[in-house]
Amino acid sequence: MKTNSLLSENQHLFLFEEITIEQLHKLYDTGEYTVEEVIQSFLDRIEQYESTYNAFTFMNEQALTDAKAIDAKRMRGEKLGPLAGIPVVVKEAVDMVGFPSTFGWAPLAKDAGGIELLPQKDATIISRLKAADAIILGKTNIPAFSCAYHANTSWKGPTYNAVNRKLTPGGSSSGTATAVSGNFTVLGVAEETAGSIQVPAAAQGIVGIKPSFGLIPTTGVTPLAGSTRDVLGPHARTVRDAAIMLDVIAGYSPDDPKTISSTVPKKGYTSFLSSHALKGKRIGLYGPSWRETRMTAETEELYKKSISILQSLGAEVIEDPFHAKPLAPYMKTIDTMIGRESFFYDLNQYFKNLDPSLNMEKVCLKAGAIPWAEDQPLASFVRPLETDKAFENAEHLPDLTCFKETKNELLRTITYIMAEQQLDAFVYPTMLEDVPTIDSEDVATSTISEINISGLPLITIPAGFYNNGSPFNLAFFSTMWSEGDILGMAYAYEKAAGGRRAPQLVKEK
Repeated sequence: MKTNSLLSENQHLFLFEEITIEQLHKLYDTGEYTVEEVIQSFLDRIEQYESTYNAFTFMNEQALTDAKAIDAKRMRGEKLGPLAGIPVVVKEAVDMVGFPSTFGWAPLAKDAGGIELLPQKDATIISRLKAADAIILGKTNIPAFSCAYHANTSWKGPTYNAVNRKLTPGGSSSGTATAVSGNFTVLGVAEETAGSIQVPAAAQGIVGIKPSFGLIPTTGVTPLAGSTRDVLGPHARTVRDAAIMLDVIAGYSPDDPKTISSTVPKKGYTSFLSSHALKGKRIGLYGPSWRETRMTAETEELYKKSISILQSLGAEVIEDPFHAKPLAPYMKTIDTMIGRESFFYDLNQYFKNLDPSLNMEKVCLKAGAIPWAEDQPLASFVRPLETDKAFENAEHLPDLTCFKETKNELLRTITYIMAEQQLDAFVYPTMLEDVPTIDSEDVATSTISEINISGLPLITIPAGFYNNGSPFNLAFFSTMWSEGDILGMAYAYEKAAGGRRAPQLVKEK
């Protein structure tokens, strides 16, 4: 057995950098390392760099105890779960017993002088991770109410990008992306309403899966558009690791009616992973009939290189596939954040699930603040909703006709184009330019709105770097419940092209 601290004396060598699930399981199976030793090593690395990157809101003080329990199960020859001994981090927005739920907002954070909300049960996704024998290291930082492409508004302070502290970490799953990219963990739970899985993954050069709406239960997750858009998904460093995690967390739960139609492959998502998965596939490319917003010259050059790799792997690419039925004019006419109509209802339901004695009004009174008041994090998000009326009727799901009409029109157009052009998927840059600085309020994304409103799945993967060192990510997007297909295509691309390199972390001086 190795010593508990696996960092070298100069504190720069980390033995498990970029390690995968399969590699860790092999180390456990051969007895080369115990789970306790590995988890201690990850905790040592977090302790070394957390003050520089601020990825976490809370650490799990039971992580080593949980690790010892997995080692004991192994010694007894008991059956272990698919994530046995694998370190995982969880976005702050996800409920976990023993940890406060703060929304990233100071009035709900005891450590920042606010009140404390303690969930009485784990979110469904946490129950599934625990049942899979994962080791949860802690909860990760987010902007207040998950409303930004950074974490600058968090009560815990900003999170920094592991690739470069000067760049935005992406949001709102900022801390999860930093933890995964910075090798503080192997896997992370991310969550998205409008790009919050995709953007931080792209900003930090990791894999992110934005799943089909309703594939993964979101019960026990702080909502922005819980009835219409919110999804949970994996952050990982490799496509295979993301697929393994998806196998654990996807599928129907009686706790979440949205999952009633979820379709999960019988042989699991990893069964789709093949280096030949792009052969013969027809791939639609980004073009002016889809979105008139153009990418920068450097992004276009990186995209062209990616297209060449797709073709070398046997894919046929289709330029500007929406020319037969342009989507760009329609995208100009819609409210890109449509779906937030359900916000007050979803928030009220969340508080009831957190603690049956709570509701939205009681929480605001206890906190002494209203998050949608002027100068508060939800001011612009909630303002169009006729706040007083919506607040008063929070017990009832509002009329979602407009959202459903928009969603159906997007689905009709995308389905028509895929059939008319005989497409298997679309592939395009996740962002239209290099990663902006941490003080930027916006990120030049490509197709966030249509992905989230339609509820269709997407995977973003590392595909290179800009001249300034910021990551370039490629997105694979297709039909409802097609996660397995796009995972296979992304895996084939990843195997042929790589695209990720471990960031060189720095110590704050």
